[in-house]
Amino acid sequence: MERTAKPLRGATTERRPTPPRAIAVGSVRPGRDDSAFERNLHSQLAGRLGRDIVAGVYPPGSLLPSATEMCARFSVSRTALREAYSRLSAKALIVARPKIGTRVRPNTDWNLLDPEVLAWHLQARPTEHFVDDLFVLRQMVEPAAAALAASSRSRATVERIAEAYGRMDRFKNGAGDLIGADLDFHMGILEATENPFLAALGGLIQTALECTFQLSWQGAARIQDDRLLQHRGIFEAIRDRAPELARDRMAELLRDSIGDVREFLRQRGEAAESAPAR
Repeated sequence: MERTAKPLRGATTERRPTPPRAIAVGSVRPGRDDSAFERNLHSQLAGRLGRDIVAGVYPPGSLLPSATEMCARFSVSRTALREAYSRLSAKALIVARPKIGTRVRPNTDWNLLDPEVLAWHLQARPTEHFVDDLFVLRQMVEPAAAALAASSRSRATVERIAEAYGRMDRFKNGAGDLIGADLDFHMGILEATENPFLAALGGLIQTALECTFQLSWQGAARIQDDRLLQHRGIFEAIRDRAPELARDRMAELLRDSIGDVREFLRQRGEAAESAPAR
């Protein structure tokens, strides 16, 4: 007989706003003096180039096309291109050398904890190796954080975790923002540690968590009942102040979740291979 999770009391129905998606770079509207528009254009162009870099269109070590060619390709001014390059340089994706040009840096130099860089990897169809590395980070941090949270005496953070779980239960079949609820659940655990360094780390890995949730829940359409029950078990261990149990249950959830992601990537790869034949 299949088990289903029972909703917890006290949960609300508020939904997290969905972040805007990046759009394609357009051309500059002549004669318009609008700083907000210019900033948006720089951001769009940086996003387009960033996705191309992480996808391998411009491999590490390669030179980007000349500024003249890039401006013509994207219908942007040299100022817009320079600002976009500045954003990518700050994320350690590219480096400019006088009389040589702009070169893509080795991927070991990239700032992978930057939210935009992580999002670009997700949009560029991440590899299993990339996702494995993300889970290594999570496995190093989250089980220990769950144990610390179970040792905490903060009732407010425990209630936040309960509320997030309640939304996960309600949204499990795609009726709401499942990813937002799951993110709140895990971020609540990091904050419940009452360790300012772990809380700050949560801000850095937030996008990493969102990336893995989108893959493990297969587009956030629904969550498996077994995974939902595992989240409930983690919450109950934290609520009951059982640190070792909370640690073990979080480690188990992460082991099973990486299996979900690998299966999703395998199915997607098979679908991509069979598409040309169809």
